[in-house]
Amino acid sequence: MRLSRRGLLRAGLAGTAATALGGLASGCAVPAGSTGRNMVLWYWDGGLGDTVVEKARARYGGTVDLEAVKIGGYYRSKLITTMAGRAHVPDVAGLKGEDMASYLPNADQFVDLRTLGAQRYRSRYLGWKWDQGIADDGSMIGFPIDCGPVAHFYQYDVFRRAGLPYEPEDVSKELDTWEKFFAAGERLKQRIPGTSLLTDVNSVFENAVQQGSRRYVDKDRHFIGDQEHVRAAWALAVEAKRRGIVSDLVNGTPDQLSAVQDGKLPSQLGASWATNDLKTGVPRTKGRWRVADMPVRPSNNGGSFLAITKACREPEQAFAIITWMLDAANQAQGYVDAGLFPSTPASYGLAQLREPDAFFGGQVTMDVFGPAAQKIAVAYNSPYDVALGQPIKDEIKNVGVLGKNPDRAWKDAMSKCRRIADHLGVSH
Repeated sequence: MRLSRRGLLRAGLAGTAATALGGLASGCAVPAGSTGRNMVLWYWDGGLGDTVVEKARARYGGTVDLEAVKIGGYYRSKLITTMAGRAHVPDVAGLKGEDMASYLPNADQFVDLRTLGAQRYRSRYLGWKWDQGIADDGSMIGFPIDCGPVAHFYQYDVFRRAGLPYEPEDVSKELDTWEKFFAAGERLKQRIPGTSLLTDVNSVFENAVQQGSRRYVDKDRHFIGDQEHVRAAWALAVEAKRRGIVSDLVNGTPDQLSAVQDGKLPSQLGASWATNDLKTGVPRTKGRWRVADMPVRPSNNGGSFLAITKACREPEQAFAIITWMLDAANQAQGYVDAGLFPSTPASYGLAQLREPDAFFGGQVTMDVFGPAAQKIAVAYNSPYDVALGQPIKDEIKNVGVLGKNPDRAWKDAMSKCRRIADHLGVSH
């Protein structure tokens, strides 16, 4: 299985998220990315659907030459470096959702989309997703592309052989708490030896945190990763390890992928875009999978934005292109092309998203992901969350993979967080 197009969402971010755009000049005249009729759009492979990009080129070709460029490697670093250098800056830039908070303190490097009439589109998008593109001063720099509602992927026949609920509606109803979910994992392991409900404890910890309305740093720039909402998620992850429902495998390794294919890892908590990862990574499992609600409530993992940089000579034209590319019909097409789950609820009822999916046994997966996307808890997205969440995620992984004592791991995580907070000027 290839790595998800989201990749490792936190790769390269720890310790730098809060200051990543510090090198961008403020109040300077940024040389325009446009030359003549050119309009340059930067994004990454899988960041937009190919069909929609090509249609945009054709639709607006009489006005501008839309040059859509896929940037490989570390996209965020390349965008920041280019903007800091104030040369060859794209007119329109994709902003990955996991990086969004680190762009917001430098909102003056982007066009405030409110000045272009963005507010009149707000009702068409998921409210929580829309708000993630807004800086503390109220300016809007990110227009929503997709989101990543998390659900429970499971292998139908394995659950049935284990005597567990196996129809999606029944799985959703009967495994609707973490306790019931963990108990199902214990029954699975007892009845089919060698199986594990989940690959690792991190999927429990990270999704439990994401289910809530608080993360690691609040609006007052105060570290809250030592508070009950994180402690409770930590305790759940430790409990998953203690009860033996997680494997000893490392996610993405050949051994882990073989276990998925062989039905030894028949379950995972994954975002909507994981449907494509399963299809391309373990194609022989076609027809085995189903999707149900995750325990308690959905969380979100991933989802990105388009922004207009101050380099753009024709922001009104750029905004017209963006709003067309990201309307309900085109977001539905983006889901078909690239697994980009729409941030436009009007997409969920469109015919192309109501097709039964043979990979999931003919299930209409939108019946799970659509409602989930509309139940995501709204949380403040701090530019310091990545840096101050990383030590905790690293240490819970040490508990799961290395068997580190949970109490020692928590103390080590808090010690690291305090040092990082001091460095970043975050109170604790």
